[in-house]
Amino acid sequence: MKYKAKVEKALVETLAKRGICSPSIANEIAVAADSITAKEVAEEERRVIHDIRALVNVIQRKVSDQAKPYVHLTATSYDIVDTANALRYKQAVESVIIPDMMKLEKIWIELARKDRDTIQIGRTHGQFAVPMTFGFALAQYVNRWGNRILKLKESSQRLVGKLSGAVGAYNSSALFISDPEEFEKQLLSSLGLEPALISTQIVPPEPTTDLIHSVISAWGVLANFSRDMRNLQRSEIGEVGEAFTEERVGSSTMPHKKNPESFENVESLWKEFVPRMTTKYLDQVSEHQRDLTNSASQRYDAEFLMTFDFCVRRMSKVSEKLIVDRTSLKRNLDLALPSVVAEPLYLLLALAGHPDAHEYVRRLTLESSRTGKSVVDLALSDQSLQPYLKKLSAKQLEVVHDPSKYVGLAPSKVDQVLAHWEKKFKEESLW
Repeated sequence: MKYKAKVEKALVETLAKRGICSPSIANEIAVAADSITAKEVAEEERRVIHDIRALVNVIQRKVSDQAKPYVHLTATSYDIVDTANALRYKQAVESVIIPDMMKLEKIWIELARKDRDTIQIGRTHGQFAVPMTFGFALAQYVNRWGNRILKLKESSQRLVGKLSGAVGAYNSSALFISDPEEFEKQLLSSLGLEPALISTQIVPPEPTTDLIHSVISAWGVLANFSRDMRNLQRSEIGEVGEAFTEERVGSSTMPHKKNPESFENVESLWKEFVPRMTTKYLDQVSEHQRDLTNSASQRYDAEFLMTFDFCVRRMSKVSEKLIVDRTSLKRNLDLALPSVVAEPLYLLLALAGHPDAHEYVRRLTLESSRTGKSVVDLALSDQSLQPYLKKLSAKQLEVVHDPSKYVGLAPSKVDQVLAHWEKKFKEESLW
């Protein structure tokens, strides 16, 4: 309601700048607009069954008879509603959500930097893959989150307002304003907004659709991070953990439980809001110059922003105190190494000229499972492989003997990604 009143205030102040009403009248209405409460507007709305007319009536009751004609002059309801929504969503994103997202990004950057060289076994399809570093895993989220920050910032800057009347053709303002489009631009500029190039009774729905889509896609990154972290917190994996105070209870019946509650809650809220994105897409359709089919549904847009920001703050809180169990990381790596050596061994044998290296090593892994012997031991004791192994360099053989060194560019990619985003955010004046 306060944002709608801000638009009514900006309207009369712009009328005064054009000489249509006096500065004293504009000031009188502005003071009244600043003083309205949601409660009194709601009470009036129950009487007249119209939200914006209720707002106008409440403002008019607070001003002189000389000022009353200039309240809401030239505007239709959605000049006020759509402009107010654009303004409050833009300010919410720029003043609250982006700073909160940046806080989380900085936390993840520091975590990635700290564990740049901490070896972790990678997993694909829930199975051991090849070694990397925990910092490398975190850098993936630094990168994805950074892109979402910029996307949300861009979509908030594309929000537009309007003061073009009942069908968007400036019918009312053109009655006595010679340049109604400039008048609209002047009013919106005072609020930090730009007008839509063309509107109906409502602004084009795509800018708001893009904003909410940006929120949902960023939320998906949070959900993915949450899924990864709570899986790594499984009892049998135990590589990370959510910090617990001594007083915190994990279960009403199992005193030993330390559940990944924050990660689960963030993913749960994401599940609640993702389907609502369909409603935003449906809100793109409005008959002719408008109907009311988006009127109720769009009122929930603020819930997207508020609940998303709650999740961002919660993720910052849990990430700040994330427990990284390096003992478990090493234990799981050691469990994986005897089998994951298969990839570098196969590649090196192929480059040394073995005609069917992949199949040969695959069979070695089966024999390893049957006998309990490591793939490396089986390979080194296999006389048929000796001509190929002799062709390998000392560095290549070192990877075969110690596949924990088989991390590729993981540490340097961490450096590259973190440097990229620190530089990018400074350029965007977000750092």
